[in-house]
Amino acid sequence: MKKIIILLFCAMTAQAQYPSIGKIHRLDPTLDAVLDTTSMVEIIASGFTWSEGPVWVKKGNYLLFSDVPENIIHRWTAQKGIEIFLKPSGYTGTGIYSEEPGANGNIINAKGNLVSAEHGDRRISEMPLNHPEKKKTLAHTFEGKQINSPNDVVQRKNGDYFFTDPPYGLPGRGKVEPAKELDFQGVYRIDGKGNTILQTKAILRPNGLAFNPDHTIMYVGSTDGSQPNIYAFPVLPDGNLGESKILYAKSGSDGLKVDRLGNIWATGRGGNPGRSAVLIINPAGKLIGYIETGNPNSNVAFGGPKGDELFITSDMNLLRVKLKQANL
Repeated sequence: MKKIIILLFCAMTAQAQYPSIGKIHRLDPTLDAVLDTTSMVEIIASGFTWSEGPVWVKKGNYLLFSDVPENIIHRWTAQKGIEIFLKPSGYTGTGIYSEEPGANGNIINAKGNLVSAEHGDRRISEMPLNHPEKKKTLAHTFEGKQINSPNDVVQRKNGDYFFTDPPYGLPGRGKVEPAKELDFQGVYRIDGKGNTILQTKAILRPNGLAFNPDHTIMYVGSTDGSQPNIYAFPVLPDGNLGESKILYAKSGSDGLKVDRLGNIWATGRGGNPGRSAVLIINPAGKLIGYIETGNPNSNVAFGGPKGDELFITSDMNLLRVKLKQANL
């Protein structure tokens, strides 16, 4: 049934006609600079188990995103719709590892390579596009112990990577976990020499992360029920993170991105409006609007040929919304 649904959406792609879902809510006039409330929330593909980690590839004009439980990274183009780009994406072992073994967060780094947070193989990897045989490991241990299940990753302008490491991809999802070697969940930095440096272990379930436009602040979302916040960390002169403050409380984020004006586009986790919304939060921490999708959302990405489209991985769906500005 899943393959039939995907093929149906591929056919719809060729006709450039898509069904729509959800609604855009305006809470502050400043939303008008970035998003029109009459914009359609299009379902451009569907039939996935849990879509995640969207990233736009400029050289090629296509979107990559993960289906984590299926251990696949898909490619979407307006011309062909959905194609399998990489399988396996995050677990190269045999048999069943966990409910979410595949790659989760993905980015295109400064060299144009795909960097992924792999659940099953418990590492941050780098791979030249279309050359899986050249994939290499960037990080997989901390102080001699294997990291949990990397979830999201970003690259700073100086080349350093930062990633979050909750337990969601482990066989027991962190509840009863014989495979878990670290007794905490961390946010890490990979410096220019390849060293993996712990930045904080104070966030119980660190998840999505993104930099502000000038890379002086890093935002980290927490998906833990007791502290569902989005935190702002200053980046210190030595490249490490300083002491955090709460930017937005009671609605932590699974995934988030920052537009060129500094607004944070974050998938909501708790509170109001909840998991079925993509929040638009200004740099001061004020919610200025949100996109209601009707389903739990995992992450977002800016893309499109002109850079003025928002892609949302929303449970079984891949969504697209037209924006008023380019963000790439």
